[in-house]
Amino acid sequence: MSETPFRPREKLIEKQKLYQSIHKHTHLKGPMDKITSVAIPLALAGSCLFMIGRGIYNMSNGIGKKE
Repeated sequence: MSETPFRPREKLIEKQKLYQSIHKHTHLKGPMDKITSVAIPLALAGSCLFMIGRGIYNMSNGIGKKE
C-alpha cells in the first residue's frame, strides 16, 4: 500500500527548477522571505534603538522617576 504524494511530482519539479535558477542568497529565495529575513529584523532593531534612545534621554533629564 503506497501513500499518495504530498504534492504532485510535476509541481515539485517546477519548484525545484525555480529555486535552482535563482542566483540569490539561500535565505532570500522565496517570494515572501524578504519580509521575514529583512523587514522584521529591521523593524525590531529600529524599535530597540528608539527605546534605548528614549531611555537615555529620560535618564539624563530625570523624567519618569518613581518616587
